[in-house]
Amino acid sequence: MRHELRVFDDVDALAGAAAEYAADRARRVRTRRTPFTLAVSGGTSPWFMLRDLAHEDVRWDHTVIYQVDERVVPADSDLRNLKHLRECLAATSAPIEPMNVDASDLDEACRNYAAMLPTHFDLVHLGLGPDGHCASLVPNDPVLDVTDRLVALSGPYQDSRRMTLTYPALARADHLLWLVSGADKRDALTKLLENDKSIPAGRVSAGSSLVFADRAAVTP
Repeated sequence: MRHELRVFDDVDALAGAAAEYAADRARRVRTRRTPFTLAVSGGTSPWFMLRDLAHEDVRWDHTVIYQVDERVVPADSDLRNLKHLRECLAATSAPIEPMNVDASDLDEACRNYAAMLPTHFDLVHLGLGPDGHCASLVPNDPVLDVTDRLVALSGPYQDSRRMTLTYPALARADHLLWLVSGADKRDALTKLLENDKSIPAGRVSAGSSLVFADRAAVTP
């Protein structure tokens, strides 16, 4: 698929522009009967964007936030994506649909989350790891080959298992918004832009794809 690249001087500029973009997508559907649907990945990349987005002109009562992935860790752990998602959006009334990684049966929790997903996401945020992973679709993990489910479990990665949207779920996105920052992402970003399927991110397909990167991620 074609990726449109926009480059910003630093992370603050990138985050502000990403928040404005997400708010614009939300405003385009504010009179639509169904709500604006936004799926957000874990990791640190969305934090600054979400904090800025919380102060944008968005109809939060007409918005639903989904998780792209979540670590199977205790609810009070700083590694829990939902904890940071709620903190970043604390100033809003946005409803968040959390992945139930506290369930005793995680496979059933995956099926239940899949059942509540919309047929289309208005916007899906993705980060990019130095190893080319996105969501919790990580290199050499069997989850990469899951095509019959929308939500699945990864194997252990950086000391925890993950619940993640699969490629078929990400393909429901009308628009993808990648946030990429840091010199350690340069090689992975090059491969993403070239649709290099040797990295997990290179296998994502959706309606359209916009990549916001800081200069450190694109400049040798």
